[in-house]
Amino acid sequence: MSEKNLKQTVEERAMSLLEPIVAGEGLELVDLEFLREREGWVLRLFIDKPGGRVGLEDCTQVSRAVDPALDVEDLVPHEYSLEVSSPGVNRPLKKPAHFERVKGQKVKVKTFGPLGEPPRKNFTGTLTEVAGDGISVEVEGAGAFHILFKDIAKANLEFEF
Repeated sequence: MSEKNLKQTVEERAMSLLEPIVAGEGLELVDLEFLREREGWVLRLFIDKPGGRVGLEDCTQVSRAVDPALDVEDLVPHEYSLEVSSPGVNRPLKKPAHFERVKGQKVKVKTFGPLGEPPRKNFTGTLTEVAGDGISVEVEGAGAFHILFKDIAKANLEFEF
């Protein structure tokens, strides 16, 4: 199996396995990634909770809860490290509920291909609407853009200091 296929397979299987376990701990599995770093392979979970403010004790709690399931399912065919952390201030936005939570705030959205007039792939602006099929982002000086969820390659909250 190629490295790309392994990465995708592990991420998909881990998300479906771990999402209900993390939810059972009263937290949300916002995202996860499986990647090779200098020190070796890492399975990194990003968790959140109502009201935010994920602490070290939350990360430890989730790590202890998911570790046995990962061992039993044996998702990764080689050695890896498990890391659990907060999604941070520039948190990824993956699900409609994630976008709904940050409505009215500044977001950065990258699409798979060019959209709008003139065509562009990067949109940074205020998230003004979350609809069934997508979102609307008001980009300063360029107007509003409706972006379908299926066209979003990556989206993050843009925290303003």
